Amino acid sequence: MRLFAAVLPPDTAVAELREAVGPLRDDRLTWTAEAGWHFTLAFMGEVDDDVLPELHSRLERAAHRTAPFALRLHGCGHFGDRALWAGAAGELDALRLLADRADAAARRAGVPMEQHRRYTPHLTLARSHGRRHGHGHGDGHGTPLRPYLDALADFEGTAWQVDTLSLVRSNLPVSGVPGEQPRYETVRAWPLAG
Repeated sequence: MRLFAAVLPPDTAVAELREAVGPLRDDRLTWTAEAGWHFTLAFMGEVDDDVLPELHSRLERAAHRTAPFALRLHGCGHFGDRALWAGAAGELDALRLLADRADAAARRAGVPMEQHRRYTPHLTLARSHGRRHGHGHGDGHGTPLRPYLDALADFEGTAWQVDTLSLVRSNLPVSGVPGEQPRYETVRAWPLAG
């Protein structure tokens, strides 16, 4: 199973973002479906079934140790010319702590994780098609992402209380239809109880 730990925004936050992003959607980028709007905390990739019981109990412990916290969608950013994302504001230290705990839980359960980097809260909105053309230097200025970044720079969502840690399964497209999105399903969720 391809799994990741995530914070899922509530319907109200999704609706606000939908309104902001709607007018920007065009064919120049591949836009993520709303079902894919989430803050990934720890991406685990393919996880063996025999690791799951230990993973579940460690994630449950991580959630239990973490207090609920306030978060809101805020502004936007980009990874080079590759991806456009919505950012977060609010209790980011708590979000980073939860990300660190989810990462540690996966490692201790025996999931081979990538090198741990400082967590950048981001909700991916769109990706550029394939390889980039031209000589943009990845600063967002000379890139196709600039108009979108400008349009979303002042976006501010309403704060909500993050009270759940979710374990989400990503089912990659099998149809071969170009542009088909992964399907996401929440396999487990634990309340934050710290």
